[in-house]
Amino acid sequence: MKFQQTLGAPISFSGVGLHTGASVNLKVVPAPPDTGLVFQRVDLDNFRIEANIKNVARVAYATTLMKQGVLLSTVEHLLSSLYIFGIDNAFIEINNLEVPILDGSALDFVTKIQQVGLKTQRAKRKFLVIQKALHLKDRDKTISILPAKSFQISYTIDFRHPLIGRQSFEFEASADTFAKEIAPARTFGFFHEVEELRKNGLVRGGSLENAVVLTEDGILNAILRFKDEFVRHKILDSIGDLSLIGRPLIGRIVAHKAGHAMHTHLVSKILSDRSLWRLESDLDWKPNKAANDYSYALPRTVNSTGPV
Repeated sequence: MKFQQTLGAPISFSGVGLHTGASVNLKVVPAPPDTGLVFQRVDLDNFRIEANIKNVARVAYATTLMKQGVLLSTVEHLLSSLYIFGIDNAFIEINNLEVPILDGSALDFVTKIQQVGLKTQRAKRKFLVIQKALHLKDRDKTISILPAKSFQISYTIDFRHPLIGRQSFEFEASADTFAKEIAPARTFGFFHEVEELRKNGLVRGGSLENAVVLTEDGILNAILRFKDEFVRHKILDSIGDLSLIGRPLIGRIVAHKAGHAMHTHLVSKILSDRSLWRLESDLDWKPNKAANDYSYALPRTVNSTGPV
């Protein structure tokens, strides 16, 4: 699809914030072309916070946006879902400072997006196409972006835990694949860290219903949805963070033990170096509405610098 899209109808959610524990209502509504994804704090006279890298404030245990002192936290799961489904424009009305964690995954967000569908708009979409490789490193953590013919992510994690260890997963962007293989993956944490996190004002809304909680050698509360659910959730988080680039991205992400900080740092580095990318509107968009699947890729006739 060469044209921008918004939701076919509003969708609503209620729950608690993972870190604040505060009750929150959220509603995503269609927006005009060229609006982008914009949060509106309805409890603060509809104060707007645009979902872009300029407004990133903190990236410790979640991605937090801030504009003129107004905060909005844990935005990554919702943004990941909107981004992968190709929703360019939406107002996200919220009455508190944290997006609801729901069950710790993006499954509810995806389900409602699929229910209402998408609406094509008149304005053309522009894709950010990576032309040159960029590599970032922080001790044993690395993240790179490379030229490619579609939006792809290769992610590896490594935890000293018998149920995690080293896990890798390859994802090529498609709404259907995201809905089945990435969206159900829940956030996770370690039981021995909970008390310290709560002392620091975090995970006040965390419970056995919205996170996979790991003990020293097992799981406290849940049956895994996937054997490698942990790395799949990292991909979910990374897509939400990468969405802050503000345009559909064509490139391959390769990450090793990265996290929110490296994801958002990569976005900043990409946008600060105009030689790394070009804007392109002539891309193939292949909808399969029967499967609720939307994917995009460079057409074969368009040249891309570097490996594909």
